[in-house]
Amino acid sequence: MLKHTVRPGETLTSISEDYRVPLWEILQVNTLPNPNLIYPGQIILIPGYPDPSTIPYTIYVSLSTRKLSLYKNGAIVKVYPVGVGRMLHETPKGLYIIINKAPNPGGPYGTMWMSISKKHYGIHGTNDPSSIGNYVSRGCIRMYNEDVEELSRTVPIGTRVEIGT
Repeated sequence: MLKHTVRPGETLTSISEDYRVPLWEILQVNTLPNPNLIYPGQIILIPGYPDPSTIPYTIYVSLSTRKLSLYKNGAIVKVYPVGVGRMLHETPKGLYIIINKAPNPGGPYGTMWMSISKKHYGIHGTNDPSSIGNYVSRGCIRMYNEDVEELSRTVPIGTRVEIGT
C-alpha cells in the first residue's frame, strides 16, 4: 500500500482528490483520532496503489533543463525532452506517483495521458510537437507522442515521479 506524507496545506479531501480515491476508503484504512486534524509530515495510507519502493522504475523531471529522465534500479535508462509549465502555470515540484493511464485522450494531450497524484496534472503527449523543450504548458509535462507512448509501455501505475529544478 502507498504511504503518503502530508504536505503543508493538504486536507484529507485534497489528498483523496489527488489520488482519485474516495475519502471513505482512505478513512477505512487509516486510524485517525480526528480526520479533520491532519498535520504536515503525517503518514496517510492510500489504498489501491502499490508501494513505489517495490517498482524498479522512477522518473525525474528537471524543470530547468526541460528533461524527463527514466531510471531503473537507480541507473539511467533514457532521457526525454519535455515541455513544462509556463509563467503563472508552473509545473508543481514535489514527489508524486503515476495513478492512471488514458490512451487517446484527444485535443492537446496527444496520444497518451498519464495522471500524476496531483489533481489536474499529468505527463502527456501533444498535438504541437514544436512546443517540446519549452515553457509552454499549464503545468503538465508535455512529451512527443512516440516518447510518452514508450514511457507508458515501460512504467507501471505507482511509479514514483519527482519534479524538481
